[in-house]
Amino acid sequence: MSQCLPVSAKMSKAKKVLDEARDTQNRELDLVDKGLSSFEELPGLFNMSNITRLTLSHNKISVISPGIANLLNLEILNLSNNQLAELPVSLSSMPKLRILNVSINKLINLPRGFGAFPVLEVLDLSYNNLNEQVLPGNFFGMETLRALYLGDNDFEYIPPEVGQLKNLQILGLRDNDLLELPREVGDLVRLRELHIQNNRLQVLPPEIAQLDLLSNKSVMKMEENPWVNPIAEQYLLGISHVIDYLKTETYKIIYNRHTQAGRSGPPPPKADKSKKTSRIRA
Repeated sequence: MSQCLPVSAKMSKAKKVLDEARDTQNRELDLVDKGLSSFEELPGLFNMSNITRLTLSHNKISVISPGIANLLNLEILNLSNNQLAELPVSLSSMPKLRILNVSINKLINLPRGFGAFPVLEVLDLSYNNLNEQVLPGNFFGMETLRALYLGDNDFEYIPPEVGQLKNLQILGLRDNDLLELPREVGDLVRLRELHIQNNRLQVLPPEIAQLDLLSNKSVMKMEENPWVNPIAEQYLLGISHVIDYLKTETYKIIYNRHTQAGRSGPPPPKADKSKKTSRIRA
């Protein structure tokens, strides 16, 4: 019986938050760091259809109940820093969800049809165990997406379909195993932030020079990559020099030669990620 006491204590703490929200008609639920391990510790949550924001970060939740899709007015869902290994299919059917944060979990795949979110604007999948093999076919069909964070995963390639995200303004790809970027990144005409630091990139597609990555509000981070010498030299002078260099005919020749020959040569070594939090079994 003593083992049940902590659960009931957690339950009463969480239940108090739920009861207060019901009493005050509060549309925002803050359940950060409540020691929760299951949605069963949140009785009646899925009946609170008026909720617009639900924060469950810094808990120990390993499974999201499909019933979360009953929260038809939910706009912001934060489940970062939990123990999630997978997500329910029902998540992408939520009609008003604009911001989804499932960073710092243990995700190894994504459910089929995951790209069906009708109005999603910000998706944070960073610090998980995802790669290009587990992206569902419609992943890049989220036309409303403004920010996509895929940093700290295991991507070696980004599919060319990324170019379909016409409203994307921020693309976070830092700390992966990327060997190349697709030319289609140049189709992201609204992109203002590109984070590609700490990968295995040696060249950049010339099309990146078409993007507005040099204005005051723009950010391009590209350090900690094994760049070919001409890019490394320009990078020492500044990002603007890199962008200008990508526009030259000289570089286009280097790029084409590298992409044709590079795949037959040995790729740069991977970083050791065995000690990542997302890899450690709870």
